[in-house]
Amino acid sequence: MMTIYKWENGGLKEADCFGPSCWINLAEPSTAELEQVLNFSQVPRDFLTDPLDREERPRYDSDDGTHLVIVHVPLPVRGDEDDESVLPYETLPLGIVLFGQCVITICSQTTPVTGAFLDQIRRVCPPKESNRFMFRLLWHAAVLFLRYLRDMHAKIEDLEDSLHESISNEVLLKLLTFQKSLVYFTTSLKADCIIMNRLSHVRQLNLSEDDTDTLDDAAVEFQQALETATIHSNILNGTLDTFASLINNNLSNVMKYMTAATILLAVPTVITSAYGMNIDLPGQHQAHMFAILTAISCVLAVGIIGLLFYLYKKRVF
Repeated sequence: MMTIYKWENGGLKEADCFGPSCWINLAEPSTAELEQVLNFSQVPRDFLTDPLDREERPRYDSDDGTHLVIVHVPLPVRGDEDDESVLPYETLPLGIVLFGQCVITICSQTTPVTGAFLDQIRRVCPPKESNRFMFRLLWHAAVLFLRYLRDMHAKIEDLEDSLHESISNEVLLKLLTFQKSLVYFTTSLKADCIIMNRLSHVRQLNLSEDDTDTLDDAAVEFQQALETATIHSNILNGTLDTFASLINNNLSNVMKYMTAATILLAVPTVITSAYGMNIDLPGQHQAHMFAILTAISCVLAVGIIGLLFYLYKKRVF
């Protein structure tokens, strides 16, 4: 899908054709749309195709006055929230191409970054101020990272509260999906921060003082998002490790009690099994031999119970 916005009467307005000082937003573009943009902009083809690769890493490139910046932006995954296999959030590459007085944004999917950016920037910055336009877009991407991190933190706390009441496999698997999302966020933000630092030293961009201030604001937001994602990821890793230890501890307690019960049942079983053999045994013809064996088994069982209780009090068992 291709959407064109032109700067008219002090604001961005959707248009049907290309023109000076325009913003071309490509989301899941078709081949025909890519060809139209290439014919108009005359930018290198790989500047428009590389951002469509979901594995493309954040980077900066320049060719004959045309600049390409690729960053990773957050994307909420639409799906069943109760499905433990669905990641709540992921990241994907967003390409920003600067040429002349125009800006091209291209992404393999429709991302909320461009939508939120359009709502805030519609009457603030024209595309002809391409550097500041791009930096404001990057600032909105960082803000979305922070917003989604807050949402994840709130949902993770709710899941932890559920685990405090009862350890559930479904809740643990859901926490695992949030852990994966935090890993994607942390990895992407590290690469984005490197690109932000590099942009401040690129001479080809010819940054003005206002451009530098806007870039610094965006860089601060990305750094804050990275630190927040790292903290949440470390806390979640510690939480999952703690609950794994609790599960192992509970299993050990169950096995301990089962072992104690097995020992108690083994004593009378050994005695009665001995007198069940087809050989002559002491006292087997006495009339009260069954009662005697039962009494001996009970005495031994009580003795074993007392020994286990003593070991339990001494924290040995």
